[in-house]
Amino acid sequence: MIALVKRDLALAIRAGGGFGLGLAFFLILCVLVPFGVGPEPALLARIAPGILWVGALLAALLSLDRIFQFDYEDGTLEVLATAPLPLEGVALVKALAHWVTTGLPLTLAAAPLGMLLNLPAQAVPALVLGLALGTPALSVIGAFGAALTVGLKRGGLLISLLVLPLYMPTLLYGADAARRGAAGLEASTPLLLLAGISAAAVALMPFVTAAALRMNLR
Repeated sequence: MIALVKRDLALAIRAGGGFGLGLAFFLILCVLVPFGVGPEPALLARIAPGILWVGALLAALLSLDRIFQFDYEDGTLEVLATAPLPLEGVALVKALAHWVTTGLPLTLAAAPLGMLLNLPAQAVPALVLGLALGTPALSVIGAFGAALTVGLKRGGLLISLLVLPLYMPTLLYGADAARRGAAGLEASTPLLLLAGISAAAVALMPFVTAAALRMNLR
């Protein structure tokens, strides 16, 4: 399992697996928003939590089609299906590699990029903690969407249509936690809900992802 994680991380960095792509998109979005809505500090502070979470969600979508596609095209996925490690474990490892190369950089970049949107300093802990708790769900759910479309060419748009409805609870609670933090309110309730969503996704999604992979490998 550790070897598979290292291999996926190496692919993401060396072979166009999307490392840095989501982060670059996140940065561009945060730079362009003030030009689009105006430089008023009060307006930017009000919309910053939602913009940051929407940007993180869209950035996570960019590399979903690469989670299984390379392995499917070169036959590695068929080898993994017959390996001692069950496909459920493979799905979890793939989601972990996606989170390390996408979700983790987005979480670390959220605080400095929030400054571009005049995000109040008191909202930063809730924003960063919310992303740390919520982005694992984005990766695990995204792996399920990637598994459903792994045999299709140009399945990136279809993945987005499939997983965006499943992303909505994470987006709503994450943005709510950041808004509560900006207003000086207690944000523990949405943060706990984010943790629960990620825990449920990590526990359940690898099984349905493995089932989708088996269906596409038949």
